[in-house]
Amino acid sequence: MNALDKLDRQILRILQANGRATYDQIGEQVSLSPSAVLRRVKRLEESGVIDSYVALVRPESVGWVLTAYLNVRLEKHTESHKRNPMDVFRASVQTWPEVVECAALTGDMDYLLRVVVEDMAHYSRFIMDTLLKHPSVQDCKTSFVLDRVKATTAVPV
Repeated sequence: MNALDKLDRQILRILQANGRATYDQIGEQVSLSPSAVLRRVKRLEESGVIDSYVALVRPESVGWVLTAYLNVRLEKHTESHKRNPMDVFRASVQTWPEVVECAALTGDMDYLLRVVVEDMAHYSRFIMDTLLKHPSVQDCKTSFVLDRVKATTAVPV
């Protein structure tokens, strides 16, 4: 996509703050007609700048009150007939509902998982019955969230 102009950036900021804003509302804020806003939003969607629209649910409101960050180290050596440990792990992570974010890292650990669970018993079951039993996982270290100082999904534009 061509470089974003000032109006595109304003529209993106508005949509990141309120994904349900109407084209009329956005147009009033950026001094464009609703049809001009629609054309710009469609262009941003088609070019992949806007990836998707979602409802953000507070985990606590649906009973998932404990958040943890897990640093995971995978085994490095594998027999040639086996799949790559990273491929196996990446596929497994997709099936674990407790994992809401997974990032590959540089440094001592291979992945950082953000995990939400109902309570400490749920966390223990996830660690003992799922994560540590995974054939690719060598080690993990956990840090629990005490307080969210900043949490946003908005990208600076």
